[in-house]
Amino acid sequence: MVRYYFDLQDGDTFVRDEEGTELLDIAEAQIEAADFLADMAKDLSMRSPSPSGHPMSIEVRDPDGPLFLVSYVFLRRTQ
Repeated sequence: MVRYYFDLQDGDTFVRDEEGTELLDIAEAQIEAADFLADMAKDLSMRSPSPSGHPMSIEVRDPDGPLFLVSYVFLRRTQ
């Protein structure tokens, strides 16, 4: 088992994961990050995002440093 950390950037808000989560491998960490970001995107769609867009990302790291980044931008098109 490896401890992975999921640092969240939600617009201007940054939340560093100090606790981490033990997972079998990087493939499980990728699934965990994608699921977490999808849940955050669902919550965002209930709010009124900025017309200029609302970026969110999760940087996944292990004790040795950053591994990958998963990102999402909610952009409302005006008609």
